[in-house]
Amino acid sequence: GMTCAACVARVEKTAAKLPGMHKAAVSLLTNTLEAEFDESALSAGEIAAAVRKAGYGATLREAGQERTAQSAGELAEQAQQQAKKRLIASCILLAVLMYIAMHHMLPAPAFLHHLFGGAENSVVFAFTQFLLLLPILLLNRQYFTSGFSKLLHGAPNMDTLIAVGSGSALAYGVFAIFRMAWGLGHGNPALAEQYMHDLYFEAAGMILTLISLGKYLEARSRGKTTEAISKLMDLAPKTATLLRDGQEVEIPAEQIAVGDILVVRAGQSIPADGIIVEGHGAIDASALTGESVPEEKTVGDRVAAACGGYFQMRAEKVGGDTAISGIIALVEQAAASKAPISKLADRIAGIFVPVVMGISAVTLAAWLISGSGFEFAFNCAIAVLVISCPCALGLATPVAIMAATGAGASRGILIKSAEAIEQLAKVDTVVL
Repeated sequence: GMTCAACVARVEKTAAKLPGMHKAAVSLLTNTLEAEFDESALSAGEIAAAVRKAGYGATLREAGQERTAQSAGELAEQAQQQAKKRLIASCILLAVLMYIAMHHMLPAPAFLHHLFGGAENSVVFAFTQFLLLLPILLLNRQYFTSGFSKLLHGAPNMDTLIAVGSGSALAYGVFAIFRMAWGLGHGNPALAEQYMHDLYFEAAGMILTLISLGKYLEARSRGKTTEAISKLMDLAPKTATLLRDGQEVEIPAEQIAVGDILVVRAGQSIPADGIIVEGHGAIDASALTGESVPEEKTVGDRVAAACGGYFQMRAEKVGGDTAISGIIALVEQAAASKAPISKLADRIAGIFVPVVMGISAVTLAAWLISGSGFEFAFNCAIAVLVISCPCALGLATPVAIMAATGAGASRGILIKSAEAIEQLAKVDTVVL
């Protein structure tokens, strides 16, 4: 349920104030909460319950690291495709809406001027825009459900700004339709024409479409960062050849048990960490060490998953205990860790949305006190909300960190914390 840095700050604050909690670190990129707590005073279930009470979803991670990484990649790909479809549909609908709204300033056929021009057609003009806006609202309804839900929980986020900003523009447009209908029904075409030029349906559609563009770019960034973990996982084979009663049997890699005798042929990767019991060969360990020269191994030598050779071996570490799984876990931990600049961004985001909403309210009050009309004051207040909607505070640094740690790990360079990456900016000499 997290969508921005304000959500991260809310979840961290909720978890941090629980009795027995020592440390709570939330990652927007991986949608995880890593907690260190006193098990005699607090349980993982109670932490998840507290997060759910704050308006977010939370379940315990009980699967292994490998399955978690796979699901993260699948979720990122699914989110990217959904964001792309939503963006394309929103852009098409917005183009039509903008053309109708701005037809008097664009090359347009005569029938459009005849259909929508003049005060007598003001209601038709406004209602057509309203109908074109409805599918855009439907496509982007998650901003409203998330934004207003978090507002009701007393924890407004970036979606709240989007929902309030575009929702206010929509509400004002509906109000304008009533005023136009009132003017035409009471012989006051000037009133209808006044509100005809004060419609903001296209503004509401533009807000939602631009935010959808931002969300699509975010989804692409997330997808690219999970690619690194997926590539690491692909280094370990999905199947293994097991020697059972003198017969070779192919089984899924996750079914390997400690003590099993595995057969590894030339060109194949080792499915588990273990010891060679028969045969010998040159092991390509570049996936783990970055060393390009193969290393000669024989009976009694240890070998690690994701390397290659030709021999029989006894499995000693399987599944999440293998070296490659440990590297994947460390990459995920590095992605979840926070550099000082990221922590600062989270603190700012925690108060950003309430401050912006407060400034919007002050803007409305100030214009009303100065004698301006309600419509003008209302438009100024909406403008404050709208320009504050796009916010990359909570994602820019985590995406950069995840890209660096993932790409580094696939080349044999392991970076274990976000703070280390920030310190690298000060490095002027690298000694090999």
